[in-house]
Amino acid sequence: MIVVMGLGNPGRPYARSRHNVGLQCVDKLSRHYDIPLQERRRHAVLGQGVISGEEVVLVRPRTYMNRSGVAAGYLRDRYHITPESLLVVYDDMDLPIGKVRIRAQGSSAGHRGIESIIAELGTRDFPRIRIGVGHPEGTDIIPHVLGPFNAEEAAAIEDAIGRVTEAVGYIAEHGLNAAMNRYN
Repeated sequence: MIVVMGLGNPGRPYARSRHNVGLQCVDKLSRHYDIPLQERRRHAVLGQGVISGEEVVLVRPRTYMNRSGVAAGYLRDRYHITPESLLVVYDDMDLPIGKVRIRAQGSSAGHRGIESIIAELGTRDFPRIRIGVGHPEGTDIIPHVLGPFNAEEAAAIEDAIGRVTEAVGYIAEHGLNAAMNRYN
């Protein structure tokens, strides 16, 4: 089983923000693979289905970004999964807009959602897909990540979301290492 959790903040004001790229990916996966996100739980909205013959759970946390670990802990306990089965999709300011990177593990690199997951799971050893949202000019990080993309950036992000959708299917069929070789 693969559990794919897209990070972001709940609520309409954040829906198209840079910080919600992970949630946008889960929404695209839901539509593309016809896996409805309809099971509402306290910490997450879930959809269960099959991608490339592999059982998959798609997850939209109902927690705010900085408390993503609460949703990750819920998933671990509910599905009895190891951290290696949790694939986290999220925004990364250290990558250029639209760049996609797949990793088997790593540090938080200052990302509060990933810090929360590491603290909850007690390990950095979980796979992740990072999507570049660019770094702000100056030091105003919060308005940058909570702000929307301009038209040019939005086109690059839509392309990246498409590549993530394809990569998740590839991971389900061929495994994480093969996907890293193909998509990085």
